[in-house]
Amino acid sequence: MGVPVSQMWTVAKYVLTQKLRGRERYPLVLMLEPLFRCNLACAGCGKIQHPTEILRRNLSAEDCFRAVDECGAPIVSIPGGEPLLHPEIHEIVEGLIERRKYIYLCTNALLLEKHLDRFTPSKYLSFSIHLDGDREEHDAAVCRDGVYDIAMRAIRLAVERGFRVTTNTTLFNTADPDRMQPLFDELMEIGVEGMMVSPGYPYEKAPDQEHFLHSRETVNLFRRLLARPKRRWAFNQSPLFLEFLRGNYELECTPWGNPTYNIFGWQKPCYLIQEGYVDTFEELMESTDWDAYGKASGNSKCTDCMVHCGYEPTAVDATFGSLKGLLTAARVTLRGLAPLSDSDIPEQTPRAEPAPELVTLQPLPQETSAA
Repeated sequence: MGVPVSQMWTVAKYVLTQKLRGRERYPLVLMLEPLFRCNLACAGCGKIQHPTEILRRNLSAEDCFRAVDECGAPIVSIPGGEPLLHPEIHEIVEGLIERRKYIYLCTNALLLEKHLDRFTPSKYLSFSIHLDGDREEHDAAVCRDGVYDIAMRAIRLAVERGFRVTTNTTLFNTADPDRMQPLFDELMEIGVEGMMVSPGYPYEKAPDQEHFLHSRETVNLFRRLLARPKRRWAFNQSPLFLEFLRGNYELECTPWGNPTYNIFGWQKPCYLIQEGYVDTFEELMESTDWDAYGKASGNSKCTDCMVHCGYEPTAVDATFGSLKGLLTAARVTLRGLAPLSDSDIPEQTPRAEPAPELVTLQPLPQETSAA
């Protein structure tokens, strides 16, 4: 897996501590959104569809530090918007490093080369570069030509300067696994630490609603994408989540695992669904009806969601919460994802029409909650 040992140990120690304390619900990654403003207008993004007066607002560095301290999660992801547009982003990152938080600064990389000298390489800082496919696919996804080349150039420069670099790939029903796999090879060759892959979530405000994946389409797509995984491919994700995407492991969403804080406060219930805000993290945890979310709840907004921010915390908790989970994760970590048989690989890339039934796989150990 593409995660440093020090970070894995920090997360493992944190999770085990929560379990020893009998804490049923706890945060793993804080989604810290210091602004919604962006220099791209991606068709599948629902985060930038706010009035101009909202897009001009930022969280202050002190706002960010207060939220991080209040939440206590060991990892902080900084999405947006585009974080490099924030006037204090360098101070925010420095303050989080002082707190020994592992940071994933999510960026489209358009400004990364310009800002790189203002950051210092650290084991606590990783630039997570948005990259939704090869040149043609990525530029189409972000609705601007030339962005792929800028991102790849920025990745190479950041790696040369000694920074941790990961990639963040959101896939839609137009994704072609046969074109993604050569990209994985290239990213490994240029020194990317790990790749994150996830199906897109149907944001209600996103301009493009036609290309989001249904859950069956998601599994079929990832079966094709990861049917013959190469040992050299390093993913910045837990083994159980990857098996979940391939339909080999059952997980239930734990939305409290990745709480979101932005200019409006603590977002209820999760990063993907906005149903109100509260002032404190404690209020978020105590006032949210968590049973009303996730596939098991029957909530229509959750039906097709298999996104990492809902299921990665479940996968991590399951890894340390049962012997079966630990053994499955250890097997994938040591041996890599097992190749699928020909009969288990869908023949065609899923499209927006009704998805076919999933093929039957041999069952693997299952976890249905993080409790």
